[in-house]
Amino acid sequence: MLFNPPSGACTDTRTAVDQVGRTVTFPAHPERVISLAPSITEIVFAIDRGECLKGATVYSDYPESARRIPRVGSYVHLDLEKIVALEPDLCIAVKDGNPKQTADRLSDLGIPVYAVNPVDLDSVITTVTLIGSLLNAETRAAQVVNDMETRVRRVEALVATTTVRPRVFFQIGISPIVSAGRDTFIHGLIERAGGINLAAAAVAYPRFSREQFLGLAPDIIIITSMARAEVFERVKKEWESWSGLPAVKNNQVHIVDSNLLDRPTPRMVEGLELLVRLIHPELF
Repeated sequence: MLFNPPSGACTDTRTAVDQVGRTVTFPAHPERVISLAPSITEIVFAIDRGECLKGATVYSDYPESARRIPRVGSYVHLDLEKIVALEPDLCIAVKDGNPKQTADRLSDLGIPVYAVNPVDLDSVITTVTLIGSLLNAETRAAQVVNDMETRVRRVEALVATTTVRPRVFFQIGISPIVSAGRDTFIHGLIERAGGINLAAAAVAYPRFSREQFLGLAPDIIIITSMARAEVFERVKKEWESWSGLPAVKNNQVHIVDSNLLDRPTPRMVEGLELLVRLIHPELF
C-alpha cells in the first residue's frame, strides 16, 4: 500500500513517506490543497481534482482554469504568508525547485507538505499515481497512467523498427547557447525518441560557443519557446542561414513548446510523440 492510516478503528488522517523520504501525516480527504509547482497543478487537473486546489504558483497555466487559482509566488520564491492565509490542509511540493527551508517552515506551522521527485518519464508516471493516491483519485490516476504507458510503448515499438539515430541539438538558451545535458528530462526523451543528444555531457545544462555549435553539425536542431517566442524565431532564422549545416540542408530546424518536454506532467508523453515525429519523420 502507498499509504498507511494510523492505528485505530476510525481516523481522519493518513501517513505516507514522500519521495524524499519524509514521513507526512495529512487529512484522509484533502480539500484545501496548494500546488507548489506548475507541474503539480497540471497533474491535479489531469486526475480531475482541480476543484481542491486553493493556491498555485505562477506559470500554473494549464489547463486554462488553472490560471484562475490564487498565486502563492513562484516555485523557487514561495510566499509563506499567502500560503498560510489560504489555510491549506495539504501542500504538494517538488524536490527540484521548492526551497527545503520553506517546506520545513510550513511543516513547523502544522501544514503537511508532501514532496515528489520526478526525474524522468517513468518517475513522472509514478508521480501521477502517488498524487492520485494523495487526493483519493486512484481510479482516474490509473486511467491517465494507462494512457501514458500505452503511448510510450507505441513510440518505443516504432523506434525499434529503425537503427538510424539522428544527431540532435536541443537549444534552450540563446546568449550563451545552452542545451540540455544528460541528467535532464529532455535528454531522456531524445534518446527514447531514437535520437542522439549532442549535449549529453557531464553537466545538466552545458554551454556552447557559436563555433562549438557549428562544429557539432547537428542533423536536427530543436529550439524551445516559452514567452519569448519571437526571440526563438530569430534564432531559427539565424541557424537556417548556415546552409552547410545538415539540419538546414534537410529542413530540420524546429521550434517546439518547452512545456511539453521539460514539465513533468502527463503531457510529457505528447512531447515524446512530437520528438519522434521530428527525429524520425520517415517512420510516419
